[in-house]
Amino acid sequence: MKTVLLFVVTTFVCFQAGAQKKWVPLFDGKTTNGWHTYGKSTVGAGWKVEDGALTLDASVKEGRGDIVTDESFGDFHLQLEWKISQNGNSGIIFFVQDDKSKYDNVWYTGPEMQVLDNDGHPDGKYPKHRAGNLFDLLAGTEGVVKPVGEWNKVDIIHQNGVLTLKLNGTVTASTTLGDEHWKALIKESKFNSAQYFAKIFTGHISLQDHGDVVSYRNIRIQKL
Repeated sequence: MKTVLLFVVTTFVCFQAGAQKKWVPLFDGKTTNGWHTYGKSTVGAGWKVEDGALTLDASVKEGRGDIVTDESFGDFHLQLEWKISQNGNSGIIFFVQDDKSKYDNVWYTGPEMQVLDNDGHPDGKYPKHRAGNLFDLLAGTEGVVKPVGEWNKVDIIHQNGVLTLKLNGTVTASTTLGDEHWKALIKESKFNSAQYFAKIFTGHISLQDHGDVVSYRNIRIQKL
């Protein structure tokens, strides 16, 4: 009887442990391990680790470009924080197909959560181009982004075909991927002519080099 009880308890504990999703850091706060510049094997000199953050130094002319995770993800919950410079622009791109020989840029395949100084950058005038938006596809909830120089928290969740974006705890976009509504959003966007855009719902995470200083920190992910 004791053996049976022990087996049941052990099985329950193991099941509970397996059910709890683990956060895995994508950035260790000290190195660029786990990342590479799109189309290359390592991260270039433009991305620097400073004060526990991964920062794009826009003054660097060589070694720039979007960076992507070494690993690919399907259903996931991504969390990070970003801080943009005055008049700055960047983005968090996901489902990136990591093959520069086939796709010239990360945005050829991956949709983007916008990172922006809404007040200073020209894109801030467009409802689908503001911070927290699903860039050029869905306008987001207003009034949740923090001022330039302050950290903003992001959650990007993809599970069972449903995509949810959060900025500072507020849902800014939510949609179902691959259905007729999704196809209509793409058709009405600047990505209409991008043959491979948002067709595959698994891929790499990318941080965009848009030519402006931007910092990212506390980058972690759960596989769902």
